[in-house]
Amino acid sequence: MTCAGTPSRVSVCHCLACQKRTGSAFSVQARWPADKVTFAGESRVWARTADSGGTVLYHFCPECGSTVWYVTESADDSVAVPVGLFTDPAFPAPTRSVYEARRHEWVEIAGEVEHHD
Repeated sequence: MTCAGTPSRVSVCHCLACQKRTGSAFSVQARWPADKVTFAGESRVWARTADSGGTVLYHFCPECGSTVWYVTESADDSVAVPVGLFTDPAFPAPTRSVYEARRHEWVEIAGEVEHHD
């Protein structure tokens, strides 16, 4: 997969589904307009209903099981990619933190970030 340009948004999600999917206390993803992402290789799809009631389609690697990218029904014109896939410690920091009502109390997202329950 190739993502052209800079992401339109980098965000942290504290929802319980993201915690389960990542095996961590939260997920971090970057979004690009769908026309800026080129896909290569094989993926499998897992669908789930989000807390919002919409559907999320996760594409994961059939070899290692990592989530490679996903789309949400409410924003199907953009593609979300887990930031960890870029293996770049200098990747842009998140600017938005969502589902903070489910945030572990020991987690703090610092910097210029919009916070949403």
